[in-house]
Parts: sequence; structure tokens; C-alpha cells
Amino acid sequence: MLEIKTGSEGEIVLEGRFDASQVDKAAAEFAKIDSTCIVNFENLSYISSGGLSVLLSTEKRLREKGHNLRLKGLNSHIRELFAYAGLDKVFQID
Repeated sequence: MLEIKTGSEGEIVLEGRFDASQVDKAAAEFAKIDSTCIVNFENLSYISSGGLSVLLSTEKRLREKGHNLRLKGLNSHIRELFAYAGLDKVFQID
């Protein structure tokens, strides 16, 4: 199950598993983002292709407005997935 929270500094904090069953919930939350935002992955254990799609569509929408998503705290498995898919070139990953 995925939990989406707002951190103390206004970042989006993802916890749990971001799988296909959570895409609609996450898409609704990410649709609210209208400027550059940090997404904290520190407590995220898994992300599916559906989760990646939500992030990509949000990034595309924000870039059209001159903003972006900044990702931080990716575990080694998720970081490797982003690199393998070439998404490390699309997103700013701290």
C-alpha cells in the first residue's frame, strides 16, 4: 500500500509500494502539484511501471511551465531501475 504525505519542508513523501493498484490515488495527488517539488523516496520499497508513468506525466506537465520534480532518497533497487530505463536523464535525482 502506498502512503503519500507532505513532509515538514513541503516535499511529497512516498511510503510503501507504488504499484498499479495505487496509480489512481497517486495521479490525483500529483495532479495538485503546480510548481517545482521534491519527492522523497526514502520509505518507498517498490515502484511499478504505472508509478513511473505518474511521475513522467507530472514531470512533463511541470516542464511545460518551467518547473520540475526533484527526486531524493531512492534506494539502490529503485535507483538502478531509473538508470536502466534512462529516467536518471529525465529527472533530477539527489
